[in-house]
Amino acid sequence: MNWTLEVIVVPVTDIDRAKKFYADRLGFAVDHDTQAGDRRIVQLTPPGSGCSVVLGQGLSDMAPGSLSGVQLVVNDLVRARAELVERGVEVGEIEVAGMEGFRAHRDGDDLNNVGFLRFADPDGNAWVVQQITARP
Repeated sequence: MNWTLEVIVVPVTDIDRAKKFYADRLGFAVDHDTQAGDRRIVQLTPPGSGCSVVLGQGLSDMAPGSLSGVQLVVNDLVRARAELVERGVEVGEIEVAGMEGFRAHRDGDDLNNVGFLRFADPDGNAWVVQQITARP
């Protein structure tokens, strides 16, 4: 039996502001924007992903901005960072994980599996982006 991860709920305070950030700044596709009774649910999917995010209020017990550590994966972290910066996302510098912990990225580093960067949405929900170009 397959167990697929399909949706991650992202708690936000302002659905329109969050939708604009995820769609316009991150480039996520808007799958639907639905009113369900007194709740509004917006589902967006990152390019190439089988897992979507759902923005809404009252969908979980999480407070807006409390989501942390959800990870996106790209095959070119340098390019991904440049795209985020170009789109106006405040993003951290690329870090490289190693036996001593994390250090700043240097030109020539092989970032496969060990390259990371971080950013947050307008509510402070914290995201991590990792480069994976080959899997063992």
